[in-house]
Amino acid sequence: MATNDQSDMKVIQFIEEMTGNADTVQTNVLAEILGRNADTEYLRYYNLNGATDRQTFKSTIPMVTYDDLQPIIQRIADGDRSPILSAHPISEFLTSSGTSAGERKLMPTIHEDLDRRQLLYSLLMPVMNLYMPGLDKGKALYFLFVKSETTTPGGLLARPVLTSYYKSDRFKARPYDPYNVYTSPDVAILCPDSFQSMYTQMLCGLYDRKEVLRIGAIFASGLVRAIRFLQLNWKELCYDIRTGTLNRKIIDRDIRCYMDRIQRPDPNLANVIKSECSKDNWERIIPRIWPNVRYIEVIVTGTMAQYIPTLDFYSGGLPKVCTMYASSECYFGLNLNPLSEPSEVSYTIMPNMAYFEFLPHDPHSESTEDSLVDLANVEVGKEYELVITTHAGLYRYPVNNYQTAPKLLVYYLCINVMCIFIYFDVENYIEGFGVF
Repeated sequence: MATNDQSDMKVIQFIEEMTGNADTVQTNVLAEILGRNADTEYLRYYNLNGATDRQTFKSTIPMVTYDDLQPIIQRIADGDRSPILSAHPISEFLTSSGTSAGERKLMPTIHEDLDRRQLLYSLLMPVMNLYMPGLDKGKALYFLFVKSETTTPGGLLARPVLTSYYKSDRFKARPYDPYNVYTSPDVAILCPDSFQSMYTQMLCGLYDRKEVLRIGAIFASGLVRAIRFLQLNWKELCYDIRTGTLNRKIIDRDIRCYMDRIQRPDPNLANVIKSECSKDNWERIIPRIWPNVRYIEVIVTGTMAQYIPTLDFYSGGLPKVCTMYASSECYFGLNLNPLSEPSEVSYTIMPNMAYFEFLPHDPHSESTEDSLVDLANVEVGKEYELVITTHAGLYRYPVNNYQTAPKLLVYYLCINVMCIFIYFDVENYIEGFGVF
């Protein structure tokens, strides 16, 4: 069995191989997508005729908006199971932020997309461990939640991407990973009642307070909300810890069954929590409660930047880490400099996730699909909008409406014998993460 160091090295080598051969990887990804979907209604409509090369693809397939695709997506949602966008069956829809009419966007996905998402997740902690070794020696207190889901008229689920992942076997039956040992039990994460879920996750996090090495939520606002929850409920939590009982408000049977197995009376721990939480000053409350925490993991870019002072107050200035860049349409890449300041957060596109093109943003002229450039041909200092072609059947689709989308600034391009890293400043880009 490989040691963690050996496994980490394989991950780093994989990232270098993917980014160092970005153009070749992209060529193969596009060929795979077009080859498998050659007989779909969409590609036949544009007379691609089975071609899988870039030149034919670029000259044949137009760039589209969600409004262009909405009638097609609605057909699938209503139950049309013919190969319209993808040769592989659409397994569900991932819900994105609303259109101008306030309706949710439905992004098609296929079963194997879960493998791509899980692959990107597997890259995050080995990179983080380069900067903070020893993260496999403790636990993570992450406040994770599922959100509501609906069923389309044709019987397909429509739900946020993380809800889809948490409810999948990829998450529920995941193998043991010393980097990702959570204090929160799956039964609490999967509980649809937000109070019961938060209460149980907080209680378990308090029981394991000395083992917690990192704490986080998806958004900065989520972690602030968790601390506020602790402020409002610490007395009840302390009572449960002191007596080894569980709050009567927790009625979820799976949670109660789980907690019956792990709860035990711990008056000393209850006294510590009470001593800290009963003080008027909650500055540095995170390291006071969780003394071994080394960083907090939250999205602090875009609209989440407003919570940075509050997080610094609660955490005593612990590093704020944003690890990955993703949306309901596609997972894009990871942060190879995770300890950077929030204003300097950037992400490395992984070229095996999808086929990526970039629409130049020129305030003095209108950019069209003829202006699109490939991943390996972006230029330092220029702004672009990200345009994707996915395995699930989005072809030349801007991640946001290309008339109003925030732009990505390519501000660093490192080329050497081993790898090509292309970084994107997304300080003002939060739309993609909004689906979580």
